[in-house]
Amino acid sequence: MDQEDRDHRSSFVLLDKNPPPEGAELVWFEGMAGRSLRACLAPSTQASPRGTAIICPGRTEFIEKYFETARDLQARGFAIVILDWPGQGLSDRLLEDPKKGHIDRFETFMSALRNGLDAMPGDLPRPYVCVAHSMGGAIALAAMARKLVRVDAAAFSAPMWGLPVNLAVRYIIWAMRAVGRDGDYARQPGPPETFENNIVTHDRDRWQLQRDLIAAVPELEVGPMTWGWLGASLDILNETRKPALLRGVDCPVFVASAGDEQLVDNKAHTKVAKHIPSCTHITIEGARHEILMEQDVYRQQFWYGFDQLLATSGL
Repeated sequence: MDQEDRDHRSSFVLLDKNPPPEGAELVWFEGMAGRSLRACLAPSTQASPRGTAIICPGRTEFIEKYFETARDLQARGFAIVILDWPGQGLSDRLLEDPKKGHIDRFETFMSALRNGLDAMPGDLPRPYVCVAHSMGGAIALAAMARKLVRVDAAAFSAPMWGLPVNLAVRYIIWAMRAVGRDGDYARQPGPPETFENNIVTHDRDRWQLQRDLIAAVPELEVGPMTWGWLGASLDILNETRKPALLRGVDCPVFVASAGDEQLVDNKAHTKVAKHIPSCTHITIEGARHEILMEQDVYRQQFWYGFDQLLATSGL
């Protein structure tokens, strides 16, 4: 490991326009197969902490992208935990090509969530509130349903509870995994995305932030997903849509779907939500997939729903 790599691993990627939550510290912990995984821990700024908010990012995302969300939660009295999933951010990657968006199985993600919480120094203040976006929503829901992680309330932003994948593509995914091509790109990298052709946010500054962070530390970047990632995603989605499993989710849940969604299957939100005993589901009309990175008019609707979740949960 050269000096530049050591510097990247010993501190956050900091930009003047993207301050970390107050008191944030970097925590390294061990995941499956001995991988080094990265997390952010920040204390509550209140004398009596309201609890701990556990932020579960989506695919290709990383800790620093969620500093604004963390500051919003810290302002509400919460301590903060944010994870870099295995294969993302500056956590160890799973393949020789670090740009491939790969996972072997979602149990690897869920183990990282459990191990990460256990590895935090000191006692995290209770109650726990989960804030999960997209792929992070698939990980968090599965971990909650399996009782690997016990939280007192959970808010989901455009969760990946279904993918728009037809039967023909499902067969190709199965075939590629069967012949050992899990680690191949399912779609080859293309030209860089521009703000004008992006499908995740209307907010130019928040869209640009991810690019500026990657420009500062290119190792943060993750490219298109592999056949293995797609297969593992379908496996966990098939499991977590089972009504009997969902009826075991025993905390209040808030789900926000993006009205202008082009990545995940919004119909799955409705199907899943109706089986969770205590669930409020809204659609934020006009919002694109990354609701927490959207324009304020859309973000404010998410935070209103989140605050209502806290109120109904007695938190």
